[in-house]
Amino acid sequence: MKWNDPDSGGSPDGSARTPDRRVADLTKVLVVGRSPINRVVVAKIVERSGLKTISEAPDTAMVMLRTMAPGTIILDGGSDNKDCDGLMQSILSLRLASGSNLPSVILLSNRPGTPESLSLSSAVDIVVAKPITPERLQPVVEKLLGRC
Repeated sequence: MKWNDPDSGGSPDGSARTPDRRVADLTKVLVVGRSPINRVVVAKIVERSGLKTISEAPDTAMVMLRTMAPGTIILDGGSDNKDCDGLMQSILSLRLASGSNLPSVILLSNRPGTPESLSLSSAVDIVVAKPITPERLQPVVEKLLGRC
């Protein structure tokens, strides 16, 4: 995406316009998980990259997903990678509306692998194996930002 190309949907302020004029804010990250401790740890790691985070439980994340239009979503899949399955359709709908792969989605998993090898939703871009450390997560977040 070229920031100065009006047809690409990008803008110099770090946002990406969608066809319905919603803005995907590339500086915002929605962290979703059942464990409040895991959410805090992940948020602190992400904030090292200069991004703003909002942390939510899976059952309350839907409202934030609709109102904040994050550029990236980090989902803690829990023990079976299914804790956030209820959000997948909404994420896919946002991507369809944006005409792009925004928001980017990172799944935190107890098992290493790719979204395909773990039979995950097509909404998941990258899987990061637990335990979550800055050395594992921060480069992935920055790589996704660079891709946008």
